[in-house]
Amino acid sequence: MKQTRPINPSCLAILALVISLILSACSSGAAQSAGELKGTLTISGAWALYPMMVRWGEEFHAQHPGVQFDISAGGAGKGMADVLGGAVDIGMVSREIYPEEKDQGAWWVAVTMDAVVPTLSSANPHLARIQAQGIPRETFEAIWMGEIKTWGEVIGDPSIADEIHVYTRSDACGAAATWAAYLGAYKQEDLQGVAVYGDPGLATAVTEDALAIGYNNLNFAYDADTDHPVDKIQIAPIDLNENGQVDEDENFYATKPDLTAAIASGRYPAPPARDLHLVTLGAPDGLTETFIAWVLTDGQAFVGEVGYIQLGQEQLRAQLEKLNTGEE
Repeated sequence: MKQTRPINPSCLAILALVISLILSACSSGAAQSAGELKGTLTISGAWALYPMMVRWGEEFHAQHPGVQFDISAGGAGKGMADVLGGAVDIGMVSREIYPEEKDQGAWWVAVTMDAVVPTLSSANPHLARIQAQGIPRETFEAIWMGEIKTWGEVIGDPSIADEIHVYTRSDACGAAATWAAYLGAYKQEDLQGVAVYGDPGLATAVTEDALAIGYNNLNFAYDADTDHPVDKIQIAPIDLNENGQVDEDENFYATKPDLTAAIASGRYPAPPARDLHLVTLGAPDGLTETFIAWVLTDGQAFVGEVGYIQLGQEQLRAQLEKLNTGEE
């Protein structure tokens, strides 16, 4: 490999950690033959992380044909339940890890970032005014708490009586937990609205209802091929400074790269921006450990390609150190 500039000392530290992790995996009994990794990794959980995990699985398998992947989505709650119950090797969790889950042996590292965005039907009769004015956080809160019920109340026009059709998620998921946290000190169960299963299901519900409002992980709100919002969906812009209009520095929803840049720079708030986690039952070893080490190093090259946001180098280094030491 050609080297065009001096190696950064931090890169050397990461390289040393990776070598240590690979050697550890070899000594801990990961199934191998003639130096080749072999085995099957079972993974379930958050819809938010599913597209990224599929890409990681494809690439890791291409590099190590003896390693197979069984990856399924179903919500962060399912991923956590599956991994704590020993049903899978890795759970995908798109929210914070709860104390009771830590007590049951959940071990985790952050691997990438994304965000939850509020979604509207592109057929909403008031879309132009909503996009010009934006919606402040307090109004979103009042919508999902059942206190604001008409689009006239949202845009400040009492002559408009069109009812807001509010949608939420029926499955225990990180998107709902993250959106509830953004709205205030709420849990998923506090969110009112028609409950729909899964990210794809909620997106479909919004596209089919002109008066709908919902929320989606960004990779289900934007088209993977065009980088624009998926057909019949628009993002409801957040009026961050609450001045009644979407200012130029708040207007970053036209394409997925615009939004991911805003998330990376901190202009889009966190929550609803958040870290995404891989969770194991106790500190991982063997093939599982080797794969997670790869995700945190070589696998980061595919993060932007799939539409996610790479963690900062300091955070990646901290996650690798946690993996190396097996600390809680």
